[in-house]
Amino acid sequence: MQTLQVDLGERSYPIYIGQNLLSQSELIRPAIRGKRVAVISNTTVAPLYLESLESTLTDLNRSAAIMPDGEEYKTLDTCNTLFTHLLENKADRKTTLIALGGGVVGDMVGFAAATYQRGVNFIQVPTTLLSMVDSSVGGKTGVNHPLGKNMIGAFHQPQCVIIDTNTLNTLPARELSAGIAEVIKYGLIRDTAFLAWLDTHMEQLIARDPDILAEAIFRSCQHKAEVVAADEREEGERALLNLGHTFGHAIEAAMGYGNWLHGEAVAAGMVMAAEHSMLMGWISAAEVQWIRDLLLRAKLPIEPPSTMTGSDFMRYMSVDKKVLDGSLRLILLQKMGKGIVTNDFDQGALQRVLNREL
Repeated sequence: MQTLQVDLGERSYPIYIGQNLLSQSELIRPAIRGKRVAVISNTTVAPLYLESLESTLTDLNRSAAIMPDGEEYKTLDTCNTLFTHLLENKADRKTTLIALGGGVVGDMVGFAAATYQRGVNFIQVPTTLLSMVDSSVGGKTGVNHPLGKNMIGAFHQPQCVIIDTNTLNTLPARELSAGIAEVIKYGLIRDTAFLAWLDTHMEQLIARDPDILAEAIFRSCQHKAEVVAADEREEGERALLNLGHTFGHAIEAAMGYGNWLHGEAVAAGMVMAAEHSMLMGWISAAEVQWIRDLLLRAKLPIEPPSTMTGSDFMRYMSVDKKVLDGSLRLILLQKMGKGIVTNDFDQGALQRVLNREL
């Protein structure tokens, strides 16, 4: 097992990464302060892993709520069913919520924890690669709105993150690839050595080599923990973690949540960000092609939906969380391994990218 720390002073917490962690009570029990827990999962993950997790909680007053599976259910209506479950089971302020699932479960349980009785503790137990390397770490929680992804939410840090890499054995190949998109992101924005490592080990990653997966998860979480510790509420450096997301969130919203996986939309969005960076003169056409090739090896899309127009993109991007005072900010690449957050970009170049006029 490997352990990382998210350094946030009194609210610091550990990330545990390894095999067979779900049944290790010595990891989860220190993060539970009361006598009640509510495990919240979905219809796909619960039949696989709920029993194993609950075996560590036998001496507690516990309940379980099972959500429908899918990004389309990441809504206030679904969240309200979680509140109903908590109230019916007399959850109090010392109740700990446990999110067992992927990013949708983690984001929604975190939001429920942030708002139920004005805030209760929660634990992240991610079961997808994407949630392991990104959404389970850092305390960003929320739900979607038809006009924009994650537009309703709160910052609320977990007590710990337990990453049992064995759960990746049951992850569909498409979702594994979606998680690799977020792994590649870390290399593009801040670590060229990690990019080179991914280039060398991509086929082993796709083949689920356990040692390679564990290394990719550890290095990704290390980057995420460092960025969150430096900028918890996304007022500066943390926005770099959204490389490809402004374009990607527009794709998800326009196509209907769940039709494109988050990581798939981010992959296409990262290519668009790279193309824009090329038009700004910051990276070369050869480097853009290298990014495209790496994403293709990860079995990810590298083009946005053919049905989306430039105006479609702008409509959804205009309500992105990175819009400040009416000004759109983009995350671009100053060079390979160095991202930049800027609203000082060539509007003509952006339109060429959005209209696919390259």
